[in-house]
Amino acid sequence: MTTESCYIDGAWHAPQIPVAHPVIDPSTGDLVDHWALGGLADVERAVRAARAAWPAWAATPLDERLAVLERIITQLVAHEPALADAVTRDIGAPVRLARGAQAPAAATHARVARAAAEAFPWRTTRGRAAIEYEPIGVCALITPWNWPLNQIACKVAPALAAGCTVILKPSEMAPLSAHRFAEALHAADVPRGVFNLVTGTGPVAGEALARHPDVDLVSFTGSTRAGAAVAHAAADRIARVTQELGGKSANLVLDDADLTRAVTQGVRAVLQNSGQSCNAPTRLLVPRHKLADAEEIARSVVDATVVGDPRDERTHMGPVASLAQFERVQGYLALGGQEGARLVTGGAGRPAHLEGTACAGGAFVQPTVFSQVHNGMRIAREEIFGPVLCLLPYDTEDEAVAIANDSPYGLAAYVQSSDAERALRVARRLRAGNVHLNGAPVDYAAPFGGYKQSGNGREWGEEGLREYLEVKAILRPASAR
Repeated sequence: MTTESCYIDGAWHAPQIPVAHPVIDPSTGDLVDHWALGGLADVERAVRAARAAWPAWAATPLDERLAVLERIITQLVAHEPALADAVTRDIGAPVRLARGAQAPAAATHARVARAAAEAFPWRTTRGRAAIEYEPIGVCALITPWNWPLNQIACKVAPALAAGCTVILKPSEMAPLSAHRFAEALHAADVPRGVFNLVTGTGPVAGEALARHPDVDLVSFTGSTRAGAAVAHAAADRIARVTQELGGKSANLVLDDADLTRAVTQGVRAVLQNSGQSCNAPTRLLVPRHKLADAEEIARSVVDATVVGDPRDERTHMGPVASLAQFERVQGYLALGGQEGARLVTGGAGRPAHLEGTACAGGAFVQPTVFSQVHNGMRIAREEIFGPVLCLLPYDTEDEAVAIANDSPYGLAAYVQSSDAERALRVARRLRAGNVHLNGAPVDYAAPFGGYKQSGNGREWGEEGLREYLEVKAILRPASAR
């Protein structure tokens, strides 16, 4: 069992009252280890360390903080092979995804945060007022398991650049990824107490951080249900809370779009990371008269997807992150049939070709496409967080926009059209924080976050940096020069 799982005040520590957490290989279902989770005493110790380190770190000149960020970037790049391996071991991400996207995201977010801080207008004037931005203080960063390094780095890097000190509470389902990230920051010689890591569950360590009187900001990424609990825990002391929560993103294929290209891109985007992305385009809206063609294209993309051992370079899609997540997705697959959706491909159970292999007991979900879905169905309204695509037919552009906006979520949306101006007009009508036109990828310098139950606040780029800052107006009398 890994016992030194908390990194506090510049050193590794065993939790004061460790709780053994089983580590299951999601690709086989086998128990491979135990991880020592921390608790309330470790949270208290980490908060004290962060609070003690904050005055000096906040007063550190910007160029010196940026030099620390540069060292962090160097170490994250050097640690990329270990980081990628950790993501595969934690959540079963295929090695091609772990190496090509999951691990490199850490250094990319650090670069973006460094650039944003360097260009930021820290002091400006407005009339007789001097406007200054200052670090908010001690920040609790609570991160999920699905893109662990991405969500850790996009919080830690701007917080440190802003002059804040942090306590990272990662998901207990991705402990190794967080451990490797902390090792990289230790190697970068981040000052003691500026970065701290506490393992633990959300109801114990996460809630304790949200309630702690010496935590000035809580940045949370996870489910909408858990995000509401964090906000409630922090509400009594009026702490600032930022949230990046769930999604049920619509992908509008307009009637003039290249259907094959649009549907192919859409299906692949859903299957990436086994559908476990909050911004995955899981609602694919197509013109009703093209629905049958869209079904066949989607079926062909699924048929060409290699599902299997995540350590195999040929694998496109691995398991979902846990057996519990597998069972959750299975429930939605059964529900889709009960609600009257038409099963195009996939469905309940594990992929048949895995029988008799080492992966037979793993958390593998069949890539699934439902058609004839409407917004009254739960599979169209609730975040499944698995490789499940819903095809929704529409008759007019106005109806497509209405269907897309008829959701409790508003994290991302996608528009496909051969007319770039038309795509832009539709994008402006969508209630979502990020809208991708014609297959545009994510941009780490652009703000990321959602409307409605997808959260509040923004991450990435300048907007992500601003979340960790207080703004102060210093007012001079009229006679002052």
